[in-house]
Amino acid sequence: KLNVGVDTIQHGVEGLTYLLTESSKLMISEIDFQDSIHVLGFSDELNKSLLQLYLDNRKEIRTILGELAPRLPSYHSLEWRLDVQLASRSLRQQIKPAVTMKLHLNQNEDQTAQVLQTDPATLLHLIQQLEQALGEMKTNHCRRIVRNMK
Repeated sequence: KLNVGVDTIQHGVEGLTYLLTESSKLMISEIDFQDSIHVLGFSDELNKSLLQLYLDNRKEIRTILGELAPRLPSYHSLEWRLDVQLASRSLRQQIKPAVTMKLHLNQNEDQTAQVLQTDPATLLHLIQQLEQALGEMKTNHCRRIVRNMK
């Protein structure tokens, strides 16, 4: 009916979907949305229609995106054990430590367990990286991002 190719319509729908989902994710203001679509070169009437479409549907889009988000496993408990190999047949005096951890996770009301083993140096490095990431979360920039994600 439109005398337009299927690919053109598909790309138009995908572009509109992308515009609305990304704008809704970021909860951008009316002015920012208008600035974003102004560069596309549409007519003023179409820009107003797109703005109204965004304003009418952004909360519903955020709700749907929240429901579609993957449910990641959550921490339940941790068991750990330190093993030290003091000697072997070929080496009479050696110290080879290993930390074995059993990580219990909850996912969709199911409990799973993962067994991990590492040496203490790698574990210390991992702890430092996690502490650094937690420290980054306390910065104003990260707080602003997290607040906008909700």
